[in-house]
Amino acid sequence: MSLSARWTEALDGLKAQGRFRSLTPPRGIDFTSNDYLGYGHWTAAVPAAPEAAAGTAAVQFSGTASRLLRGHPVWAEVEAELAAWHGAESALMMTSGFVANEGLLSTVVEPGDWVASDERNHASVAEGLRVCRPRRFVFRHNDLGHLEDGLRAEAAERPPGRELFVVTESLFSMDGDRAPLPEVVGLAERYGARVIVDEAHSTGCFGPTGSGVVDDLGLRPRVLATVHTGGKALGVTGAYVCGSRLLRDFLVNRCRHLIFTTALPPAVGAWWLDVLPRVKADAAGRVSLHANAARFRAALAERGVPALGDAYVVPVVLGDDARAVRVAGRLQELGYDIRAIRPPSVPPGTARLRISVHADHPPELLDRLAAHLAEAVRA
Repeated sequence: MSLSARWTEALDGLKAQGRFRSLTPPRGIDFTSNDYLGYGHWTAAVPAAPEAAAGTAAVQFSGTASRLLRGHPVWAEVEAELAAWHGAESALMMTSGFVANEGLLSTVVEPGDWVASDERNHASVAEGLRVCRPRRFVFRHNDLGHLEDGLRAEAAERPPGRELFVVTESLFSMDGDRAPLPEVVGLAERYGARVIVDEAHSTGCFGPTGSGVVDDLGLRPRVLATVHTGGKALGVTGAYVCGSRLLRDFLVNRCRHLIFTTALPPAVGAWWLDVLPRVKADAAGRVSLHANAARFRAALAERGVPALGDAYVVPVVLGDDARAVRVAGRLQELGYDIRAIRPPSVPPGTARLRISVHADHPPELLDRLAAHLAEAVRA
């Protein structure tokens, strides 16, 4: 079979399953992006670089090389601001959330170590664990009993020199629920495991200054590392790892995803410095976000439409792939940008609409969407 025939056969199979994907532009009112606080609409005046005085470019739009070869001072400033925000010893900027998760896990976890990972963790977590080849225990979603079963059995037979890790998200992006982090951390401590938390979908949205669930719960000293993205609620490119100074030094020296990747442009660093003070001060935006989520969920419940979770990510499970596509299409015709989420992003038989509520959605718009969604589901 030729290569083109092999690809065509694979794509035809996806089409037959109703799982073929294509890149489509934004259409209608945004209920699909992760722009939870509405910062994606912001614009920032990037401060002029020193070169501007010499008549050259005012801002630098290329990272030019790896951080180790041509580090730009703006990133040290950004990382210091981020560490202070989280009350952590250090922060280290990466190019994306996927890179941060994969880079962190594939660097700190060694073959022979044992890792317990929630079954609903992001694909970047799974990829990081695939690369480092640990002994892996996938526990049922948010199931503390199942997690303890794994920890207890592993702790009893722990080989000398091997580490135990527990990896979870704080807010799960496809289920709209939060991990029971205090209990997860407590179990890990009881059995000598280290905890890593992916805060991609909670950064900016929880806590007095928006620093995330881990900080809001006072768990910072009890976790090994947290991973945060800018491209969701913060509205800025990049991601970062928070942890100890020792962890940062280890990543700088061993993480291939940092060492062999061109740094983000200094212009993006200036953007981060512009965004962070606004995020910290935006308590009103966080109040609006959670109030909007509660209002929309209540409107769905009144109309008999069940939704998973309890946060601003509102998944409505429809089961059948084709049905999810059909209902999403109807809502798109009505002017809402809502997409069908199908396997492998979610387990087979749980295709769904993933509705992303934002802080700047007018309340009456949420009520109207709830009504239209209920009609579309029953059609």
